[in-house]
Amino acid sequence: MTTPTLDAPRPAVVPAEPYVFPPAERRTLANGLEVVVYDVPGQYVHSVRLSVPLTLSAEPRDREGVATIMARTLDEGTAAHTSAEFALLLERRGVALGAGATDAGLSVDVDVAKRHLAYALDLLRQAVTEPAFPASEVGRHVKQRLAEIEQERSVAAQRGAIELIARYFDPAERASRPTAGAKETIASITRDDVVAFHSQHVAPVGATVVVAGDLDGVDAFAEIESALGGWAAPSGWEPPAARVAARLAQDRVQVFLVDRPGSVQTEFAVACPGPDRRVQDGWAPFPVLGFVLGGSPNARIDAVLREEKGFTYGIRSVFRPRRRGGMFLTSGSVRGDATVEGLDLLLGILDGARDGFRTEEAKQGVDYIAMTAASRYATADSIADEAASMALEGLTTEFTTATLRDLATVDPQRLDAAYREFVDGRWTVVVVGDAATHADGIRALGRGDVTVVTG
Repeated sequence: MTTPTLDAPRPAVVPAEPYVFPPAERRTLANGLEVVVYDVPGQYVHSVRLSVPLTLSAEPRDREGVATIMARTLDEGTAAHTSAEFALLLERRGVALGAGATDAGLSVDVDVAKRHLAYALDLLRQAVTEPAFPASEVGRHVKQRLAEIEQERSVAAQRGAIELIARYFDPAERASRPTAGAKETIASITRDDVVAFHSQHVAPVGATVVVAGDLDGVDAFAEIESALGGWAAPSGWEPPAARVAARLAQDRVQVFLVDRPGSVQTEFAVACPGPDRRVQDGWAPFPVLGFVLGGSPNARIDAVLREEKGFTYGIRSVFRPRRRGGMFLTSGSVRGDATVEGLDLLLGILDGARDGFRTEEAKQGVDYIAMTAASRYATADSIADEAASMALEGLTTEFTTATLRDLATVDPQRLDAAYREFVDGRWTVVVVGDAATHADGIRALGRGDVTVVTG
């Protein structure tokens, strides 16, 4: 018996093409609501995302957090249904509805089986346009938020994040205080405050609703028009203020040591200004920089602090854009007995990156960001999430596609230029750990003034 031979040559292996978002269909309703639709064949759970631009700086200073309480109580009853009735309506056909508020705006998320899209959109309409905001439910969410605040202060990473924004941004800026409000402002929020904020800031003008899923046999535009076409801006509505970059604190360049006596682990948060997505020479280098510096066990930071020294389970770096301006943030924890050496090594790695990046680093970062895009955006909910997030920044998923395509041009020279443009070594450093044990050692590093923070 002879073994047959194959004469046909093997196909050549070529690099994958950059991921491209599904084409979006767009229409603007008469009430100013932008509708964006993605047909994703085979995705029979539809994802609906409503993005309403508003700024947290619009919150009354003594009621900060009211946007969060408003978002959390949108589904706690409507003009036609009590809180319990509305919850039952959601459960009856498996509708998942949630909402949240960030500095970019209000987001309302709905996921539902394809056959119940119209039903879910009607519930979305009720929640957004005619919420009841029962006083008892507002009070319950206020109490929950107060409990969260206590929890946040007990977790080192969250305590460090709170201290970082307080020290990094100018104290007069809303960005310097927790998005969901602080104890003294949350405790004062009443139903009347929530109702007033909703009527002043939640309207269809400038808002975007995204629908993603299998649209075979579904006229998504007609469904949206039927559900939300009658939504009108209330009489007290105020358009959001123009976005400007938040001012930074004049004394931000120093080390702030938050005292946690007896802590066996120390949390680091290191920040400096970064770009927003509209940066002149393109956003593509910045996700790559985050990966190369602190995106994997092979990244520069973990290669030393985790793999070589065994100080940490992992420290991550990310360029975090805002609507205007941004932040370069590196955060994570180390063993308590490695605090001083770990901080010195971490800052040294971040500063040393200004000397340049290697070709293999650039390739690894580009390959990771580019080649994982298809899996990151493989489902209707991830597509809708990205579209809604981009909408709050005044962008579309065409921006994401263009950025993924631009990755092919990212080389060490572009990484060097991008990093040096924004990272100048003037760090805001927050350390959460035992001050009595570590303060003198941190001062001896010569990294600037060290302020010990208690409480």
